[in-house]
Amino acid sequence: MRLSNDTVAVLKNFSSINQNLVIKAGNEISTMSAMKNIVAKAEVKETFPKDFAIYDLNEFLAALSLFEKPDLEFKDDFVSITQENSSGKFLKYWYSDPSVVTTPTKDITMPECEVQFSFANTVLSDVQKAAAVIGAPDMVLEGMSVGKAILKVTDKKNSTANDYGVGIDVTNADGKDVPYKFWFKVENLKLMSGEYDVEVSSKSISHFVNGKNNIQYWIALEPESSYDA
Repeated sequence: MRLSNDTVAVLKNFSSINQNLVIKAGNEISTMSAMKNIVAKAEVKETFPKDFAIYDLNEFLAALSLFEKPDLEFKDDFVSITQENSSGKFLKYWYSDPSVVTTPTKDITMPECEVQFSFANTVLSDVQKAAAVIGAPDMVLEGMSVGKAILKVTDKKNSTANDYGVGIDVTNADGKDVPYKFWFKVENLKLMSGEYDVEVSSKSISHFVNGKNNIQYWIALEPESSYDA
């Protein structure tokens, strides 16, 4: 089996969420952060023939990079990596014990969402870049009026912290003009580049969906979040 560049990109992204990974037989890959506040799932082009666990995903990706065109054959206890159309170099990479690997155990059912919006790739990259420039650890989605909100990165623990914001259009549940502030940790926005449809619930969870790349993330909100219905 050859892994597509898109699948390798997904694995690299997932390694930023958790170095552990369990891949199930089929064409879906999912991961969960050690703190269990980020869950991600992607549908990939390949169909994996069996379940297996990887303890250090970065190491596995580095092993793949040793080959120009790695070909993978999944054995009972390890994956055999060889150079495509070559009988030369090879690498045997042993699976991990699944019991020591953090992985999602069930699908997430989103509760009713109060706010929806589209997260354009340019807005996402600008917000993340601004957060890095000004050292902002937090992002807040703050309602301004029906259909209008501000996405702002700041330090919520510092009243004189620099902040960067951008106005966005949102859809409010039932068209209600309800004050809200939904807080995120910037470090939890481990999203692949692209455009996302986002749902945010006052039940302290958000859902980011990139339909083009068949990838989605569930990210927990911070405890300071409020929705004054």
